[in-house]
Amino acid sequence: MFVLAELKDNVRIAPDQFNLKLVDAVRDEIDRKLANKVLLNVGLCIALKDIVSLKDSIILPGDGASHTEVLFRYVVFRPMVGTVITGKIRNCSREGVHVTLGFFDDILIPHAALQHPSRFDEAEQAWVWEYPLEDGAKHDLFMDVGEPIKFRVSREIFEETSPIGPPKAEAQTQQGASTSAAVASATSQEVKTPYRIIGAINESGLGVLSWWDQQGKDDEQDDEEDEEYDDEDGEGACEE
Repeated sequence: MFVLAELKDNVRIAPDQFNLKLVDAVRDEIDRKLANKVLLNVGLCIALKDIVSLKDSIILPGDGASHTEVLFRYVVFRPMVGTVITGKIRNCSREGVHVTLGFFDDILIPHAALQHPSRFDEAEQAWVWEYPLEDGAKHDLFMDVGEPIKFRVSREIFEETSPIGPPKAEAQTQQGASTSAAVASATSQEVKTPYRIIGAINESGLGVLSWWDQQGKDDEQDDEEDEEYDDEDGEGACEE
């Protein structure tokens, strides 16, 4: 779930930090720059592990700060596809179940990857697994907000969120569109998420933890009843 990524960067140390040791100043600057940030095709940066090497610092003309090329290792959150993770349900929508890990919220279990058959309850705003019983009836198992849920990572999605051109609003203005229409277009423009995880729970043992805890208790109770029944039969045979 967590990996070590070896990264290289040119770290700028401002003059007001020259009183610190170079290693300490570099550590602070790297954490300030990367902590809780998503690097494209790398993952969510968590914390600096260690510094592998520091090259000589240089001061550029017109800039009083020092610039140092640094090779370092950073702890990154990027679970492999197939990894099973336990999180909590953040909310539900028609799109699916949204899960949080506390430090990472962009996890979606699409409705097609839920236990089958499932339906969305509009009144409760929750997905419901219609668990089939032996007599043909169905028992509703709700996926409520805050419930611990175990899921398998099925896909990861990285998106480039850095500006790559003029906003749509600016393009429309250049084409002669009104300013109000341009502003409306900019407001409705979709906000991109740099890193998303797609999960699935459509297999045995995955889903809300209380489902399987209750099933385990029921199985244990059945086993105890079977043992008691066997003991009674044994005692009867001995008396005869």
